Amino acid sequence: MNNLYIDLHVVQSVPPSCVNRDDTGSPKTAVYGGVRRARVSSQSWKHAMREMFKDHFDRRDLGVRTKKIVEYVAAEIQSLDPNKEDAEASSLAERVINAAKISTAKGEAKALFFVGAQQAKNLANLAVNTDFGAIDALKDKEKKRAEAELKSAAQAILGQDNAVDIALFGRMVADDPSLNSDASAQVAHAISTHKVETEFDYYTAVDDHAKEDNAGAGMIGMIEFNSSTLYRYATVAVHELYGQLTKNADVTAKAVVEFVRAFALSMPGGKINTFANHTPPAAVYAVIWDKRPINLVGAFENPIKSTEGYTAASIRRLGEYAQNVYKNFALKPEKAYVVALDSGLEALGAVCDWEALLEHVGADIKGVLQ
Repeated sequence: MNNLYIDLHVVQSVPPSCVNRDDTGSPKTAVYGGVRRARVSSQSWKHAMREMFKDHFDRRDLGVRTKKIVEYVAAEIQSLDPNKEDAEASSLAERVINAAKISTAKGEAKALFFVGAQQAKNLANLAVNTDFGAIDALKDKEKKRAEAELKSAAQAILGQDNAVDIALFGRMVADDPSLNSDASAQVAHAISTHKVETEFDYYTAVDDHAKEDNAGAGMIGMIEFNSSTLYRYATVAVHELYGQLTKNADVTAKAVVEFVRAFALSMPGGKINTFANHTPPAAVYAVIWDKRPINLVGAFENPIKSTEGYTAASIRRLGEYAQNVYKNFALKPEKAYVVALDSGLEALGAVCDWEALLEHVGADIKGVLQ
């Protein structure tokens, strides 16, 4: 099929928070356009999206990223054969996992491994139906041939029946690149549309059982934070996703809709109990086309300056920049939808509410794929 992309542009105001911090506890930042910006890494937001997926997909459609893959497959082995004791199931699981060239030590993978639920079931089935004792008893070339066949079978399992989140976000395996799975989605690091300054919250806590004449604090500490209006961008190569999801139009359309939902509405959980920064987007602009992904962050290369808030100005700037890009590079989206709390994006697509946007996206994607 021809190329098909969906681009997502989000403007979101986030109050004092520490959504994503570095190794020193400071909110992540980046220099863009010559000034320091707030930043939230793509990895942080993708994790939040995968957590939201759990509310909208059957768990069988999703993957698990874990070092405990032996334990995970062993549980599937015992589901297939309840007579297997824990030790035997674990031994079989580790043999089939090692056969796929995934390194383990002390019953765990040496690195996090992303495996789909169906893939784990299929590995368990392969383990139960493989006579490892017979393979071990073979000599030289015959043993190598049997091990090569087992490796091929195990790796074939990990190359099929991809979970939705593996198809979207990909899998990287250092032990054996042949187990890699290309991501059909890309998520940019979110950055503020304006300059930010890091601030410091000096806090104290009172000891409830301290003596009445004790004026000291039971605990003191410092938390760094900032506040910002973020520009967030993601894109899905729908044609690639379609291929990874066995060319099933219904499954692919649902995956795209849930990606849109999760990208727009999820929130990374960094220090969220401290700051309760549960804000919705101020604008979502979704573009469906066959051209190429276009990140519109250039709208904010010149940082917005304001003493009356950044959100409305950011939405207007995004709208103006997008129209300028489309006009000068002769680009015209096939379909585009806008949900916004402020004006500025109306000329870019059909204005609708959130549920309508999801319905339109699902129907458009399914229509093209069918």
